[in-house]
Amino acid sequence: MVRPDRARRRVPVIELGVPGAEIPAHLRCLAIVPALNEAGAVGDVVRAILAAGQGRVDVLVVDDGSTDGTAAAARAAGARVVSLPFNVGIGNAVQTGYRVARAEGYDVAMQVDGDGQHPPGQMGLLIAEVAAGANYVVGSRFMRDAGYETSRTRRGAMVFLAWLVSAAVGQTVTDTTSGFRAADRATIELFAGHYPPDYPEVEALVLAHRAGLRIAEVPVLMLQRSTGTSSITPLRSAYYMVKVSLAVIVQRIGTAPRPEEPE
Repeated sequence: MVRPDRARRRVPVIELGVPGAEIPAHLRCLAIVPALNEAGAVGDVVRAILAAGQGRVDVLVVDDGSTDGTAAAARAAGARVVSLPFNVGIGNAVQTGYRVARAEGYDVAMQVDGDGQHPPGQMGLLIAEVAAGANYVVGSRFMRDAGYETSRTRRGAMVFLAWLVSAAVGQTVTDTTSGFRAADRATIELFAGHYPPDYPEVEALVLAHRAGLRIAEVPVLMLQRSTGTSSITPLRSAYYMVKVSLAVIVQRIGTAPRPEEPE
């Protein structure tokens, strides 16, 4: 899926060697991969997840109304695919994955982009944090000096959103727009019933906090998308900032849904 932030470096996802962590054998894990017209990348992503998952991570690609061969490429690589009949947007696509995770009793649900930005070898770092007691774990690009580069404008927006969300949830959050995340059963239950539909990453953090869930971050190394182009224009970026800022305020003052209240 397209994100409002991209690195400038280009490294094939499978070729990068990164420190990882053992995935606990007792946890049933599902990697949710939302994908829109990612036929050129999604197959490599699926194969990398399966290779890094040590036989303990299933892969669900949610094809969000793609018009290319995304679904076929994902199936050929070994993923289970849910094909949505038309484009419903990133939030609804991810929520589809959470609903599958809830219905099938998974212990952990990972979010991994279909464009090759998230190195699957680091999934274990996030899953280990869930196993240690966190409910919702974000893979952060900014907790260590990993050489991640963005434009000055986008970096400024990220800093502002980090400040806004940190104030809203009462703890430091360094990477609010990261789509590389892990959720435990309580968070799966919450998000299966309630999930922000539009640019959801920032709002989901506040939603999880309002539901009483424990949020954590772990440092990760992320890459540039391996194919395709970003759809985020300066105008859309401005809309994103205004919309998300207002959504965070509304989430913060509104009545919080609880994990035990599915939609």
